[in-house]
Amino acid sequence: MSQLVKPHGSDTLNILLLDGAEREQALAAAADLPKVTLSSRERGDLIMLGIGGFTPLDGFMGQADWQGVCDNMALTNGVFWPIPITLSTDAVTADGLAEGSEVALVDADGEIMGSMVVNEKYTIDKAHECQQVFKTTDEEHPGVKMVMAQGEVNLAGPVKVFSQGEFPEKYAGIYMTPEETRAMFEARGWKTVAAFQTRNPMHRSHEHLAKIAIEICDGVMVHSLLGNLKPGDIPAEVRQEAIGTLVEHYFVENTVVQSGYPLDMRYAGPREALLHALFRQNYGCSHLIVGRDHAGVGDYYGPFDAHHIFDEIPEDALITQPLKIDWTFWCDKCGTMASMRTCPHSAEDRVLVSGTKLRKLLSEGGDVPDNFSRPEVLAVLRAYYEGLQDHEKVKVELKGHSAR
Repeated sequence: MSQLVKPHGSDTLNILLLDGAEREQALAAAADLPKVTLSSRERGDLIMLGIGGFTPLDGFMGQADWQGVCDNMALTNGVFWPIPITLSTDAVTADGLAEGSEVALVDADGEIMGSMVVNEKYTIDKAHECQQVFKTTDEEHPGVKMVMAQGEVNLAGPVKVFSQGEFPEKYAGIYMTPEETRAMFEARGWKTVAAFQTRNPMHRSHEHLAKIAIEICDGVMVHSLLGNLKPGDIPAEVRQEAIGTLVEHYFVENTVVQSGYPLDMRYAGPREALLHALFRQNYGCSHLIVGRDHAGVGDYYGPFDAHHIFDEIPEDALITQPLKIDWTFWCDKCGTMASMRTCPHSAEDRVLVSGTKLRKLLSEGGDVPDNFSRPEVLAVLRAYYEGLQDHEKVKVELKGHSAR
């Protein structure tokens, strides 16, 4: 019997991805169905439904679940869920679909990714979802922008999933399903595993957080987002190389594994931290490292709002628990990475290390202090930035907590 944490809301992973003859038959049948095109975010969500990452969901949410998640962070059956998982389309397409009918779900390139029985068609108050989930309706917020760009009508119902897209081949050895990470943890004899969420290469502060977690748990899974980011963020393949270099040179063998998952970032701050903990439970992780401004963007959230929200949910909402870690920084007087709980010195002695600051220095060709990132990692990142064409460069601005 596994000693890892159980999947969320279930004793087993709810895997909706078909294979073999069953997949071939369903895929052939879907070719003749009406088609609904997935956005990039919806495509990632569908893949997560397929591989069991969104256990116990069996498809895209209906209106009652949407409302319950927005307002109370719970499905109608009482299961905790912090962010709506929905599918939208335009009104013309929706009008042509009868409730109870089946549709093919295709991506922007026309690949049939899955199918869905349309149990429900409904409209939502997009501004209400944004205010509840992102705490703002400002369309400069990238998550708000995504929601406001959705189609007018949401479609809901159970799905069958046919494809994991490009992820298994493009990120071979990194992209893993919950079944695969659980098997890997068990093969290593790990019972407690901390997930480290990242959309950036790991700098010295990230390294420090991971090493704190290693003192507490059997191991750490550095779990990188492989889906879409905002302009100016570093592509996944570059991040993977940089993280792999750091793990190779600065971590004890068999304490860290590198993996990736297929979602786009929502930048929902505190609520996204809860979603990160929820699906890491499905991946077999007992803990989630939650540092400063987790899943944040700009100054829309306080630096530790993602800490506080775990204290506001029911005690039994999640099995996976947060490892809440204070501000971390380089202290010149301590001569090492430290936190507010361990360093007695003044702000003048401290260098706050952030991914945004690091990207800004690298994108502008500036010198990066030794206390920001390891030299082997910087070599990987400098090679990436030096290879960018002028039209590929994005100005990185320091806003919110990253500017401090």
